[in-house]
Amino acid sequence: MVQSLGESKKKRKRVRVRWGRVFGALLLLCIFIIGVYSVYQYIQGTVEANNKSFKNDKGNYSFQGKNDEIGAVNVLLLGSDSRGEKQARTDTIMVAHYDQRTHTVKLISFMRDMYTSIPGHGKGKLNAAYAYGGPELLRETITENFNLDINYYAIVDFKGFEEAVDILVPDGIQVDVPHVMSSGIGMELEKGKQILHGKELLGYVRFRQDRLSDFGRVQRQQEVVSKIMEESISIDNVAKLPKLLGILNSYVNTNMDTSTLFTIGKDIVTKKSGDLETLRIPEDGTFQNKRYEDNGEVLEVDFQQNKEALKEFLVGE
Repeated sequence: MVQSLGESKKKRKRVRVRWGRVFGALLLLCIFIIGVYSVYQYIQGTVEANNKSFKNDKGNYSFQGKNDEIGAVNVLLLGSDSRGEKQARTDTIMVAHYDQRTHTVKLISFMRDMYTSIPGHGKGKLNAAYAYGGPELLRETITENFNLDINYYAIVDFKGFEEAVDILVPDGIQVDVPHVMSSGIGMELEKGKQILHGKELLGYVRFRQDRLSDFGRVQRQQEVVSKIMEESISIDNVAKLPKLLGILNSYVNTNMDTSTLFTIGKDIVTKKSGDLETLRIPEDGTFQNKRYEDNGEVLEVDFQQNKEALKEFLVGE
């Protein structure tokens, strides 16, 4: 009887070991399949993007942002409408703030007409810094005027915005268009609530021929980014991330590595990052409209108040 019990225990032990091996093999197989699928999706996205007529300026920029450590990462986001110029203008200037510990994402929009000190170029509008010296001079200008360190840059061609929206939210985004929009956007958007897709959403966020001018445009940009984040939350979109990165590879010029982009993107589409908080610089009541002969209409800013607003927004101090 004793021998029989001992043999029974040995059999059970052997069974457990075998099941452990099976589980380990299945786990490795799943990891392998996910890896192969991710590579396939990335390649597919790259091929699809390269088949488009658009070719992004992938020139290498010198960028001296500090290497990120475990903590906060600030990414300079620039919207570019490249039409073959040596140095395209940027009419969208944002900084995305990502906290690697809490996984929170915050978005700061900088008005392009702010009258700033541009290192080596005297005074001028904020977006002139990009025209003079690309993302690095713009980084230096933002740091000098607002005490904000920036780690990375990402220049996104507007065509890439269309592609990304249609991948993440194929059913579109509902917005309430306040009035007919047509001037300067290559289309006509009717007044009222409606579902817009990538191309139409781009027109919606770029329109500025109304009484709010750039202020309305920045407000719509933040609205659309928030809604895209809200609507794109799903496990399905995690699977789409490799393809999305593959497509954006042809539309985005950035010094961020793919693994960092994937990590931040995963946190966003799985809701790990929480709701998006937004801020516009300058804040209401901290600027005046002025006109200078060499620069035209500008925003003359109270920099001290806006530095404090930035600090409170980012770190709560």
